[in-house]
Amino acid sequence: MGRSAQDGRMARLLGRELDRRVFWGAVALTLPFIVLGGFSPQALGAAGEAALKLLTGSFSWFYLISCSLFVCVCLGLAVSPLGRIRLGRDDEAPEFSFISWFAMLFSAGMGIGLVFWGAAEPMVHYLTPPTGEGGTPSAAQLAFEIFFFHWGVHAWATYIVVGLPMAFFAFRQGRPATVSACLEALLGARFSKTLGGNLVDVLAIWATILGVVTSLGMGALQIQSGLAHATPMTASPHAAAAIIVLITALFITSAATGINRGIRVLSLFNVALMTAVMLFFFTWGPWGFLLTTFGRALAGYLAHLIPMSTRLVLFDNLDWTRGWTVFYWAWWVAWAPFVGAFIARISRGRTVREFILVVLLVPPLFSFVFSTGLGGTAIWMDMVRHLPIGAAVQASIEVALFETLRHLPFYGLLVVLTNVLIASFFITSADSATYVIARFSSAGREPGDPAAGTRLIVFWGVVLGALAVVLIYSGGLKALQTASIAGAFPFLFVMYLLLASLIKALIREHNA
Repeated sequence: MGRSAQDGRMARLLGRELDRRVFWGAVALTLPFIVLGGFSPQALGAAGEAALKLLTGSFSWFYLISCSLFVCVCLGLAVSPLGRIRLGRDDEAPEFSFISWFAMLFSAGMGIGLVFWGAAEPMVHYLTPPTGEGGTPSAAQLAFEIFFFHWGVHAWATYIVVGLPMAFFAFRQGRPATVSACLEALLGARFSKTLGGNLVDVLAIWATILGVVTSLGMGALQIQSGLAHATPMTASPHAAAAIIVLITALFITSAATGINRGIRVLSLFNVALMTAVMLFFFTWGPWGFLLTTFGRALAGYLAHLIPMSTRLVLFDNLDWTRGWTVFYWAWWVAWAPFVGAFIARISRGRTVREFILVVLLVPPLFSFVFSTGLGGTAIWMDMVRHLPIGAAVQASIEVALFETLRHLPFYGLLVVLTNVLIASFFITSADSATYVIARFSSAGREPGDPAAGTRLIVFWGVVLGALAVVLIYSGGLKALQTASIAGAFPFLFVMYLLLASLIKALIREHNA
């Protein structure tokens, strides 16, 4: 009787669709980190360091091979006859316009991280390249080739490996929008109801939480650095925590309004503002240098894509490979459950070929142009005008963007616009993730009771915000990076099962 009454209270509070085993399993994995970080941030930081050393030391090869394999499989599916299969009925039109679709998938998959690293990463590789002398024109070109490699097709192929199966099985076969349901074609019709299926969905939530809090923390650190540049505010963990609390309240509000309202509108706003900022750099910055840099870097990226994708140690620099490329591959894997699920949700009516080719090629190209504007201007200022951009970045990587803005016209306006852009991407990434986590923990179903669905979203939004605050106090950016790698690793095995299940089902569909 007591158990029945408890189940009834849970159903009224968080919805009858709630999968209690998945929900409590994810809570059981997450809350200890919040408690430990709250009482002993040093202990959490030390534990994260140990996990990072183990994973990057022993399994870096697995990340590198996996993400390159994902690119090959995606391209193979796109050009095969299987690419003609539609994610929905044969006569079904896309649910969203192309612009809305692109804006939402880009905002969920890249936004906040790209604004953070768009100027910082090229600047770091320019100053301290993995090979050769830093601070030279050749180092500048290499810096962007590396950036394109890290933010290019490997990232989006990783998202496709999760998103395409979820879209196919949900819209073509009518299965629930969960990772476990996507594996039923491979592991049996009732796999999602088993303990193994529950574990898969818990791992999807776990990877999503740790991947997203990495970006939430980065966004808070960058907003803080922008405010510290433009106001008397002093950068500190307390200030970053306060920013996270404020933004958490905003993204919970956005997520509660649903995809068609809050998330879609914010995503369109993000892309429009991002384009405006990018055009400003190409107009007021060294546009000739930027265009030349972009062309040469893109040509170098395409020429070296296969050699870089097939090496387990890049540039004969093992420490650099583990610290940069392996981190990025782990970060994309950590983001894959939520970005993949979100892209799947907005891709109804697309064909397999359109889904793969657009997701694989269009967002990376936009990212490349954006990063060239920001990072190229920063490098030009340091290399040609001898402004202290590099020294500022070496002192604090979070200031790369705002130190660059300080030497451009309309500095005050730019600081406001870029902080708004960061905050808006912060909100759209987090509200997309919160929406997906809520669906993962309710068996992939929309809530029958909107109020209960909102409460579930609020719960997971608070968890995301609390964990981001804890990690800020446990070691800042390093703790955030460590969390993403630790959260990603178990889900990498699930992604191989998703590919096998998808290919089996697509072949069966094509031959039917």
